[in-house]
Amino acid sequence: MKKKNIAKLVGSGAILGGAAIVAGSNYFFKLALSTKANKDKVFGPQEEGLSIDETSGLLLKEDLEWFKSKEDKKSVYILSDDNLKLHSYKIMREEESHKWAIVVHGYMSSAIYMSRIARCYYEMGYNVLMIDLRSHGKSEGSYIGMGWPDRLDILAWIDYITQIDKDSQIVLHGVSMGAGTVMMASGEELKENVKAIVEDCGYTSAWEEFKYQLKSLYKLPSFPIMNGADRISKLRAGYRIKEASAIEQIKKSKTPMLFIHGDEDKFVPYEMMQELYDAAPCEKAMVTIKGAGHAEAGTTDSELYWQSVRSFLDKYITD
Repeated sequence: MKKKNIAKLVGSGAILGGAAIVAGSNYFFKLALSTKANKDKVFGPQEEGLSIDETSGLLLKEDLEWFKSKEDKKSVYILSDDNLKLHSYKIMREEESHKWAIVVHGYMSSAIYMSRIARCYYEMGYNVLMIDLRSHGKSEGSYIGMGWPDRLDILAWIDYITQIDKDSQIVLHGVSMGAGTVMMASGEELKENVKAIVEDCGYTSAWEEFKYQLKSLYKLPSFPIMNGADRISKLRAGYRIKEASAIEQIKKSKTPMLFIHGDEDKFVPYEMMQELYDAAPCEKAMVTIKGAGHAEAGTTDSELYWQSVRSFLDKYITD
């Protein structure tokens, strides 16, 4: 075969290979960060009309009934730094309280699926802000933030609370991607009103979580698909996947933090909790819920879960 023909074949192969990488990267980007993409590959088939609650704190019927019964709950809207209309439900105690909990849901979920956690805080005497992360629930947005742009949205919600209650004592409580979000927020300059953070089954970084899922779902290495998706994310979503790192952010945290994880978590590896805990220079505590899968810690052993939360917060929140 002539050298010219060989060169053509090699060139064609390189083009086809490059095109396949681009296509694969684009597919993975959409699967991971578009709320419109079918997630059956990730979660398995969902019943029609039901929102995914795999990563949202496992909503129970009685919790939903509690949420619906709160006739005084109000929808609140603010604008993000990039001009997105963000939504939350505000539920206030009848008696005056300066204790506030901002509860943050997981991937492909919404504020309502945090009703269980919101209810527990409410019964502990807290006012509650149940936020819809950008591109979820009633909040605007085209792509999932994995906690990175969302960390700045958390700062905006903190500002909202301090404007209406200058004496507020605020707890941030996130589950799964919500946990990633509050950990990423912890690396920013938080107001003194933020007294503690609870992270439940959060990931070390979006990169490591997607790398884990890529191998789990497709038996593929991170390179080159993840690298391509990272660049596409910057162009379309406005941030790079590599930026969304909870573990790098908590290295700067000064806010006391409670880490919770189920040891049977197959969605966000249980081992990530230890990595995160070791990286945090702030006051901290760590709780393992035995037998709990992803986002199931609060329902697998509710007594240990909330006993741990209460005892931790009692150190930093005053009545």
